[in-house]
Amino acid sequence: VSVSTTLSVSLPNPQFFPKHSINNLRPTLFSPCACSCSNRSVVDNAKRPSKLRSIKKRVFDVGIGILAASVFALSPIEADATRIEYYATVEEPSCELSYVRSGLGFCDIEVGFGEQVPRGELIDVHYTARFADGTVFDSSYKRGRPLTMRIGMGKVTRGLDQGIGGGEGVPPMEIGGKRKLRIPPELAYGPEPAGCFSGECNIPGNATLLYDIKVVGLYSGYRKQ
Repeated sequence: VSVSTTLSVSLPNPQFFPKHSINNLRPTLFSPCACSCSNRSVVDNAKRPSKLRSIKKRVFDVGIGILAASVFALSPIEADATRIEYYATVEEPSCELSYVRSGLGFCDIEVGFGEQVPRGELIDVHYTARFADGTVFDSSYKRGRPLTMRIGMGKVTRGLDQGIGGGEGVPPMEIGGKRKLRIPPELAYGPEPAGCFSGECNIPGNATLLYDIKVVGLYSGYRKQ
């Protein structure tokens, strides 16, 4: 919505408004008397209520204009934040999980582009992690960037190593692929709580974890081995 207003009122405390807006303001509500006040007629007094209403209307219009401009300026930021939150909390479409001997469940939403995830190399992965009841406890989307990880080297949980890199009946993921994983406690963090800081733990013991994984691509930046 485009809101156009003519700022024609002097405003107190200009430090609360952008400098470029204040420079364009010209106080026009009051001006020196052009003639002696003793010469004012009864007609002038009769016009005062009308003038006051006009002043109030201009002040109201200025307030509306400032409010609308503020909303318009903040909308893109708020939209981005809402979009990130949306992707972080809405699940990928459901699919029927297949289970292997280790207890890992997996199914592919999108297979990918044909190039398998290389074991031992750095890859970029977007993910949303949930508990078995669907509660989100971690997401790369909330941080606005994928997580860089190395698969097949014991750098992540066994469930993620197997679920992304493949093995024991699980095919490796492909670049661009999306996969759902159901990781039992023994392939996740086991009986001990995890993600603990200052006595509080993000993941309780014996937690089954659900992951929506998307392999974005190979890590292209430099990182020491």
